Amino acid sequence: MTRVEVAVDGRALVGESPVWDADTRTLLWVDILRGEIHRYCPADGSDTCTRFDTTIGAVVLRRGGGLLTAAGLGVALADPDAGALQWLARAGRGDRMNDAACDPDGRLWAGTLTVEQRPGAAALYRLDGAALTTVLDDVTVSNGLAWSPDGTTLYYADTPTERVDAFDYDPATGAVSGRRTFVDLHDVPGRPDGLTVDRDGGVWVAMARGGAVRHFDPNGRAAGVIEIGPPMVTNCEFGGPDLSDLYVTTGCVGLGEADLIRYPRAGALLRIPDVGVTGLPANRYAA
Repeated sequence: MTRVEVAVDGRALVGESPVWDADTRTLLWVDILRGEIHRYCPADGSDTCTRFDTTIGAVVLRRGGGLLTAAGLGVALADPDAGALQWLARAGRGDRMNDAACDPDGRLWAGTLTVEQRPGAAALYRLDGAALTTVLDDVTVSNGLAWSPDGTTLYYADTPTERVDAFDYDPATGAVSGRRTFVDLHDVPGRPDGLTVDRDGGVWVAMARGGAVRHFDPNGRAAGVIEIGPPMVTNCEFGGPDLSDLYVTTGCVGLGEADLIRYPRAGALLRIPDVGVTGLPANRYAA
């Protein structure tokens, strides 16, 4: 049986965006609705937190040091020491930023959603210099973003579609084409949220309201399921010195008192040691 451990025993409303920082051997993650950026240190078990005055959808590392975040309805440099954001660009569709990630070439990709989840009212963007370029403009809940090990395929989840799509990705320009279904998830519990890719090209999908992480091989065939426990499983990422541990974020928003008793780990940051494959180093923003 797969062992699921509690790394940070908290009640995150919507834990998200786990990112392993190899330089400090720590894991960044956020609580979207509380506007928090966390840094968890496995060596001593500490979890430091900075709260900002807006929602924090996701955080990424920068090649030159520091953090970039998809926050509010835009993108900003984040200074956790000062609790300050330096805004770079604003999005035009949606109510707030949601999941974000960097491609292997250092470009930031970030999506939005509306609180009511209005069909087609959100978008997926790419940060080009000081502007957000619209990549997809018929999005409902923009979520998981990850690239294949060779960098030529982008995996993406618009959660209500109940599938993970794949695109051909052009590293030179950041353009995407050839959208197709990678895996259809209509017949399994939950909906796709965040996702990650391992060194062998396997895709790992966090299932919101499904209480699990689902693993697929590079051809989209089911390769395994890890039952997590809490129903709101929001994202997953490889971490640890050799990238062999799978970190999983969860949430507790919308759960009643009886649910919280039934799922005591709801809102916790979880760790699954040594899942049998290793992950890829976190892509960093180029600027």
